[in-house]
Amino acid sequence: MIPWERLDAVTLEDGVELKLMRRGGEYSIMLGANELMNSRLSGSEEALAACSIAQLGGTPAPRILIGGLGMGFTLRAALGLLGPESGVTVAELVPEVIEWARGPMAPVFAGCLDDPRVRLFEGDVGELIRTSQGAWDAILLDVDNGPEGLTRRGNDALYSAQGLAGAKRALAKGGVYSVWSSAPDPAFTRRLRQAGFTVEERATRASTRKRGARHMIWLATTP
Repeated sequence: MIPWERLDAVTLEDGVELKLMRRGGEYSIMLGANELMNSRLSGSEEALAACSIAQLGGTPAPRILIGGLGMGFTLRAALGLLGPESGVTVAELVPEVIEWARGPMAPVFAGCLDDPRVRLFEGDVGELIRTSQGAWDAILLDVDNGPEGLTRRGNDALYSAQGLAGAKRALAKGGVYSVWSSAPDPAFTRRLRQAGFTVEERATRASTRKRGARHMIWLATTP
């Protein structure tokens, strides 16, 4: 068995350590002892992009905001489904994650950050949401393990009633607000509905082989 190798680590503002691990050609991003993502398990992150774009129907040249770069699974899936006139902005708060994407994990990203349709924003996706009005056809969030902030308590504000109201304002008419989570959260479903969204919950497998843990995706649409 090839041992795991620690490539890099960063201490986040809440005092927890985010680290990048590698074993052969496999990569893992971990928060302490918890694995946040693994390069072998991309199914539910890819589904986040596919479900959201399908929900947009025939929207021409959609403007997509992705919160959380991660290992680029959602970004790559979105680029594969969008036309040449579309635009995708990816917001990533942790600079080291961007460095990992362009450095040790470059084989995983396969050049997608250099796609002319992509804009990379180093900062809080919440800032982009709060300062936008009708700017996005779809907002896709995978900034944590779900509606409960695990890596950063500040992420909780994204999923609060105030945060959801801001997301609704930031979306164009008929826009889609999608959230990835490692587990269901009935309270979050209720908040989405109370915010005026039409909500669909989709359970999806972590693995592209339709095996492994089930993750949750919320597809919330505006009137």
